[in-house]
Amino acid sequence: MNIHEYQAKELLAKFGVAMPRGGVAYTAPEAGMVARRLGGPVWVVKAQIHAGGRGKAGGVKLVHSEEEVAAAADAMLGRQLVTHQTGPGGREVTRVYVEEGCQIDREFYLGALVDRATGRVTLIASTEGGVEIEEVAAHSPDKILQVAIDPASDIQPFHAREIAYGLGMTGAQVGAAVKFVTALHRAFCELDATLIEINPLVLTKTGELLALDAKMSFDDNALFRHPEIEALRDQGEEDPTELEAGRHGLNYIKLDGNIGCMVNGAGLAMATMDIIKLYGGSPANFLDVGGGATRERVSTAFKLILSDPNVEGILVNIFGGIMRCDVIAEGVVGAAREINLHVPLVVRLEGTNVDLGKKIMQQSGLPILAAENLADAAQKIVTAVKEAR
Repeated sequence: MNIHEYQAKELLAKFGVAMPRGGVAYTAPEAGMVARRLGGPVWVVKAQIHAGGRGKAGGVKLVHSEEEVAAAADAMLGRQLVTHQTGPGGREVTRVYVEEGCQIDREFYLGALVDRATGRVTLIASTEGGVEIEEVAAHSPDKILQVAIDPASDIQPFHAREIAYGLGMTGAQVGAAVKFVTALHRAFCELDATLIEINPLVLTKTGELLALDAKMSFDDNALFRHPEIEALRDQGEEDPTELEAGRHGLNYIKLDGNIGCMVNGAGLAMATMDIIKLYGGSPANFLDVGGGATRERVSTAFKLILSDPNVEGILVNIFGGIMRCDVIAEGVVGAAREINLHVPLVVRLEGTNVDLGKKIMQQSGLPILAAENLADAAQKIVTAVKEAR
């Protein structure tokens, strides 16, 4: 789950992470009032959407009067902001964050994430602040510093000092960095975050370290421990199909391809998407119906796949253990009849009640292509999609 910048800053501030003062506004007059409360003479007005690249797209404005604050907010609110992360449709700006300005001396990058290779929380820092970390990694990998934290020892002052020295800090700056990095790590662990990015982290001309921007993502599986974070969810920023899938207990992620996938089990779903690519196709989604799905849930999953206009074919790949193949077959047949199936459908079933499942599909009268194994299924759906064009 992702949250807005202003929400991330409110959470981080509770752990002692330093940042400029600011306030959220939903209207232009409200933005002017926030600026008045903060005091001048310089403010930054930031569009609040769950996407990076806002500055390059006109979603971040430096202004010098309360009137300019209101005008900048008015220009953003209700508009579609298009960045390299939103896609061509962009995201509607429903709120802005008004923040006091500061005199920047240097900019850095600071982040925290879980390194899947080591299983440890890892701090990432770079002297190239204000630049996407992917660009730094591609062009100047030597400017990226990584510090892994052993969970047995937790973060220690020497970890934070390594970050400070790696960023070229000296004197009192090192002490400020130790405090900042330690607070960031504590927030990451206690809030069950999966990512925190401070980009840029700035050193002001008065020697302060401040989080000028903040991005946070959280582990959905841990949200039951954090109802206060769950309450921050902005459903307007999420894919409506993914939201609908979540309401039915389905794990769905939209992708850019044209072959819809319905699978039980995350590992099998990943393998299915890989083999579709191997045979020249492109998956349109990740969809795991789970091990104990009902006929109704399977039918809902089928409809969700077909709600994507890019889908030109569907591959159903089920290995029935807890999940019975006849339940899958009934759900698929029922959904196909209800929505008038208009794209090729390949189904591969194995496991519990597989013969009954195949019989249900054979007797349905629907143009369902049966597959003997995963490779056969991938080849058939890729070929069928190409022939249907």
